[in-house]
Amino acid sequence: MGEFSLNQRYTSSGEPELGVGIVTEVSKGKVRISFPVSEEVRMYSIESAPLLRTVFKPGHTIVDQQGQAMLIEEVKLEDELYVYYGDGRELGEEELGDVSTSHTVDDRLFAGDVDTPELFALRRETLDHNYQRRISPVHGFVGGKIDLIPHQLYIAHEVSSRFAPRVLLSDQVGLGKTIEACLILHRLLVTGRISRVLILVPESLIHQWFVEVLRRFNLWFNIFDEERCRSLEKGAPEGNPFLDDQLVICSIEFLAGSQKRTRQAISANWDMLVVDEAHHLEWSVDEVSPEYSIVELLSQVAKGLLLLTATPEQLGVESHFARLRLLDPNRYNNYDDFINESDGTKDIAVIVEKLSTGKALKVKEISLLEDIFSKERIALLANKDELTRHNLIEDLLDQHGPGRVLFRNTRLAMSGFPKRIAQLIPIKEQENHSLWIERLRKEFSYDMEHSSEPKPEQEFWFDEDPRVKWLVGKMEELQDAKILLICSSKEKVLALESALGDYPEFTASVFHEDLTLVQRDRNAAWFAESEGAQLLICSEIGSEGRNFQFAHHLILFDMPFHPELLEQRIGRLDRIGQKEDITIHIPYLLGSPQELLVKWFHEGLDAFNTNLEGGNIISKLFSKRLLAISELESVEAVKSELEVLISETAEYQKELKRNLAEGRDKLLEMNSFRPKVAEKLIEQIQAEDNDPALETYLTKVFRYFDIEMEDLASRTYLLHPASYSAEVFPSIPKEGVQVTFDRKRALSREDVSFLTWDHPMANGAIDKMLSSTLGTASCGLIRGTGSPGLLLELIFVLETAGKQSIDIDRFLADTPLRIVVDHTGKEVTESYTIAMLNKNVVPGRIDPLLENDVFVDTLLPNMISSATKIAEQLGEKEINRGLDRMKRTLDHEINRLTALQKKNKDIRASEIQTALEERNTLSALINKARVRLDAVQLIRKE
Repeated sequence: MGEFSLNQRYTSSGEPELGVGIVTEVSKGKVRISFPVSEEVRMYSIESAPLLRTVFKPGHTIVDQQGQAMLIEEVKLEDELYVYYGDGRELGEEELGDVSTSHTVDDRLFAGDVDTPELFALRRETLDHNYQRRISPVHGFVGGKIDLIPHQLYIAHEVSSRFAPRVLLSDQVGLGKTIEACLILHRLLVTGRISRVLILVPESLIHQWFVEVLRRFNLWFNIFDEERCRSLEKGAPEGNPFLDDQLVICSIEFLAGSQKRTRQAISANWDMLVVDEAHHLEWSVDEVSPEYSIVELLSQVAKGLLLLTATPEQLGVESHFARLRLLDPNRYNNYDDFINESDGTKDIAVIVEKLSTGKALKVKEISLLEDIFSKERIALLANKDELTRHNLIEDLLDQHGPGRVLFRNTRLAMSGFPKRIAQLIPIKEQENHSLWIERLRKEFSYDMEHSSEPKPEQEFWFDEDPRVKWLVGKMEELQDAKILLICSSKEKVLALESALGDYPEFTASVFHEDLTLVQRDRNAAWFAESEGAQLLICSEIGSEGRNFQFAHHLILFDMPFHPELLEQRIGRLDRIGQKEDITIHIPYLLGSPQELLVKWFHEGLDAFNTNLEGGNIISKLFSKRLLAISELESVEAVKSELEVLISETAEYQKELKRNLAEGRDKLLEMNSFRPKVAEKLIEQIQAEDNDPALETYLTKVFRYFDIEMEDLASRTYLLHPASYSAEVFPSIPKEGVQVTFDRKRALSREDVSFLTWDHPMANGAIDKMLSSTLGTASCGLIRGTGSPGLLLELIFVLETAGKQSIDIDRFLADTPLRIVVDHTGKEVTESYTIAMLNKNVVPGRIDPLLENDVFVDTLLPNMISSATKIAEQLGEKEINRGLDRMKRTLDHEINRLTALQKKNKDIRASEIQTALEERNTLSALINKARVRLDAVQLIRKE
């Protein structure tokens, strides 16, 4: 590629729909291109810019910036800019107006630069698949390497369908708030509605989030800390490091520790802010924590906001109000008003529950409904019409309560959870028991001392440990079962691995934070294989973000001190979607500090058998007393104190559960999950999962680019790139990568990529085809179809050059228009189907035809002109359909939101205004859609 200069015209080979761009800046190895038609700006690296210089030739028509047309007669290059001459005047490249780029395809044909019919067919197929994936109602939902859990998909669908969503996700532990947030992000990113995302999490959860979004959704987020920021500032001292990457994860502690980084993060213009563990942000009417203030400032500048938090009942009313303030400070600006409104939803919840179950309504309940709607509408309930009752329930859920901004599902309302079976194993060593107790006391002290900070290197020796002896016996007893063991640190993991080395008959794999992601994937995959490791030994941090639901036995080698940490450990197996009951094995030495913890968790909290809520509150109330008792020399000496502590804990736990149950907002729970919507989504996703189209298509693409597909299992392959294809598909490593088109198999193997239409590899295949000239011009021969003659098959694309963030694909995606004309210019598309041509067309020579002046000057241009007119007519029809779809959808939504706003204050005025602006913008963009010739195939009939 030559030198870049200001005002040169280029098109993006990767995004041709952007139109013709203008060079506006060249500096430091980068070039900035402005695309006026699409109102987009792109910055490219000069070395790898996917740009094609736009040059017009004699015979082409161009326009100046006033729209005056000129037929080109001569072209000259002066100072890196083209000058066009014609109609007695000259027009410099910098003076060009809105110009088209459709000449390049037929130029190839006229020049005799043609590909095979097979390659043309592959390009045609690529255009069709690109269109189908972009209009799919589950675009952005199929790509997650997840189980299809109904309530998660419902929430993701509901939230991602909104204009600049701002919501609070507060499902109970184990129901998958993180998956819900990732699904929302993935869909919004894949559909182009957002591009810049900041995820704020506690320091301890950074790795978990990084793994979750990468391994499950193929999203690479960059982890920002002080070291990374300083490194970026070395190259650009005056720049903002947070502008260097689109997808960023950082800790709230990192920002709280630096006013400079906080200012930079706030000024970085985020499309979406995600805050996990938002209930730790402290706020009260009288005092606000620094962390809360930072999130509040970020939430004011971010267009969208997702808060992941504990359930409202756990938070307490004041703390819950604080979260809602972040979502919409104008709506939630008075705490007392919020309390009064919350009380008013209880009557509606009772009515909705009665309508759902078919129970009779009381007179006062009917009267309340008549006040909300009308007597005429409520009178229709007497007819016992299912649709009337259903629509009434939907409208009640829409209009009342904070269900617009808050989603909360509970285990009580869900099915699919396993039963927990706790097995407490007290161990008394026959010899030297007191010495082992002393060793465990030191181990416990070390764990407590470093429970909230990185642990220094500490060697452990477990070769003769009584717990290891028990473990070996348990592995022998459970020979055919997969066992997950969790302990507090990497050092313990390595010591256990070493101790089990004396028992070669048992196989174990390890999992800790110092392993690379690739190593962890491989170890997890070996554990998942039926013939693989029987035991997986995990550290506390190493197991974060991983769920091993194919295993049903959990061993707690040591005890975490914090109740939330215990629940996290059990949550590796006890999650929605677990297919079997899980057994929790808790070995402990009699008389050791671990015995005290086990008894407190079991007898005081019933934490092994039941899901534990309110762990943070419980820890604040009882942890100091528990620690003091645990550090005393003798268990017997603290027996009475322990009994009192257990009794008080159990009483508090009972009261807490009662308060949580009474505080349940049933109206909110009903609004957080509507099964019929979820069922339809799952049906659509499963249909795409089972459709072989992607597998068939990628097989063709991989074959063309010399990527070997080695069969491993049904719909599962090992991809090996050749040296050339490694450059085309950099996501395929030299050593190869395992991929599958089967969701179930993908879920059982951490090291196998799940290929869907959302996957970067599928997107990459489409981009590689469409950003190149491959298959854009072809010449073929077909025999035995009657009289000799010529056919021209043309693939036009109706394109909208609009901002990606507006997701115009919902109404008018880039639409391929296929037209076949004969040598007279007559359309014969229906007579020459794709299947027929694919089967019968063979490569042909174009050279003899190009030697014929009549063909070059008259016949071929007339055929192209005739087809172009037909394409433009078809394009007008598609434009009208797109406008109709858009108006019906957005007008309905705008009218619905406007009506709801009168009865539900959670409908933001800005949301309605955004919808109105979007409708106007979409209308203008759809009206400006243009037909572009993408590929052409000349076919000679013999």
